[in-house]
Amino acid sequence: MTQIIRKHTNQRMSKIVIHNDTVYLCGQVGVAGTSVAEQTAEALRRVEALLLEAGSDKNHILQTTVWLADMKDFAEMNAVWDAWFEEGFQPARACGEAALARPELKVELLVTAAVK
Repeated sequence: MTQIIRKHTNQRMSKIVIHNDTVYLCGQVGVAGTSVAEQTAEALRRVEALLLEAGSDKNHILQTTVWLADMKDFAEMNAVWDAWFEEGFQPARACGEAALARPELKVELLVTAAVK
């Protein structure tokens, strides 16, 4: 049986789950009520901190699902997203519109990465 490591676990979820050489993060959001750009930047900052704790980094992200509360914010989110990644390290990605947990949230990132 392979080992599964869970970090920052509460009654509902774990922020980090590591299985074999793969890291799964719970959905990451920014500060509610700020702009899409600010929420995206903060969510990415949180992603990076969790990945570092899990023995990975942004250059090892395999796949991301981006949820936007409104697809009209697609270009604003992408401007931050595009600037954050180094050329050649962009992950597989899907982006869709969804009702998020609170109306003040505009973006949520679901990330899977490889361990370094």
